[in-house]
Amino acid sequence: MSTLKVDAIRHNSATSDAITTAADGTCTARITGMTGGGQLSHRNIIINGDFKVNQRGQTSSTISGYGTVDRFETTIDTGDSNLMTQSHNTLSSSDTPYSSGFRKSFKLTNHSSGQSADAADYAALRYIVEAQDIANCGWNFTSSSSNITLSFWVKASVSQNYLLQVRSYDGTAQRISFLINLTAGQWTKVTKTIPGNSGITIDNDNGGGLHILWFTYFGSNYVSGSTTDVWQSGTPSPVFPTTWYTTASSTFEITGVQLEVGDTATTFEHRSYGEELRRCQRYFFGHSGANINGSNSSTPDSHLGTCSCMSTSGISFNVVLPVPMRTVPTLYSTVTGSTRYRVNSAGANVNSGSDPVIYTAGSNHILVSHDLSGFSGLQSGQSGNIRRYLGSGVLGYSAELLYNS
Repeated sequence: MSTLKVDAIRHNSATSDAITTAADGTCTARITGMTGGGQLSHRNIIINGDFKVNQRGQTSSTISGYGTVDRFETTIDTGDSNLMTQSHNTLSSSDTPYSSGFRKSFKLTNHSSGQSADAADYAALRYIVEAQDIANCGWNFTSSSSNITLSFWVKASVSQNYLLQVRSYDGTAQRISFLINLTAGQWTKVTKTIPGNSGITIDNDNGGGLHILWFTYFGSNYVSGSTTDVWQSGTPSPVFPTTWYTTASSTFEITGVQLEVGDTATTFEHRSYGEELRRCQRYFFGHSGANINGSNSSTPDSHLGTCSCMSTSGISFNVVLPVPMRTVPTLYSTVTGSTRYRVNSAGANVNSGSDPVIYTAGSNHILVSHDLSGFSGLQSGQSGNIRRYLGSGVLGYSAELLYNS
């Protein structure tokens, strides 16, 4: 007698319209529906939740903003500028999430002398979900009987309670807070099921929908005696300890971030590097330098396109983007040096130490139009080739979701 075992998605119940048994006892079930959660594939609403893509580089002293891993940023009180670093960290086989297929994490490191825990200070990691991805994911966010589940791995170097907050800013601001108790140096798997609430508004557009924040410190100016695990309007937050913030070189890191429709966390959905990169490129396209396309290249020399010489010192050129971006992008450049760009035109091989300026009226979601000056010896009216030449740094294009977007 053969035994049939159908191991579907962990928390879902599955239905099948065809179960066949082969002569060797092998059974095959064709799943036609599930209840209790979302779809089989593309369950994870989070982009780059395993941190495999980092187009901007490995380490950054960018205090508030995107500096290393794609789609995740830091938000830190500007009074503590240049006192923390964010990094794209490599996990070892001794790290607990490694056995589940995770190789990278997003890590925040405190200043070597710690911080003074002032009332207006704060420090957090943040992810912003595009509004239309929430509006169309299948979660009825205005109903308390409809749930969405957030799961992730987290480790800190200091034992204490940390704060997880999920916020909506469309309509009347709403937030739900969770306290997470961590033991120093120990990876912890956290799962939070979040119900809908009648006060939540999520617009069906390309702005920010949900903000997810992992706080390592939140000053007393932001505390108003709020309760946890329930949605509240305004800006309430629970009392927060100061230990991590005042400890020298303290660290906090996360990996395996997944947000999905339903009341239970499923196994993390690992997607290919190529797929995840293209998803990230909707928000940021790194053209050359640093860790573009996983190359870790220190030689950024690469073709930008053909150009038109507008004068003896300036050119115009277009760059076609690999995927349509969320909005018309802005230029992102950490490029340095006097030989950043090189034009080859009508016998002239000349360099510029300037950065391009985006011509907004000629740009859109799939093409960026530029002007670039700082050359000499060009012939007006000639064509040529423009290259990102020497010097360090990243040239890219940003359409990221920001705090007030």
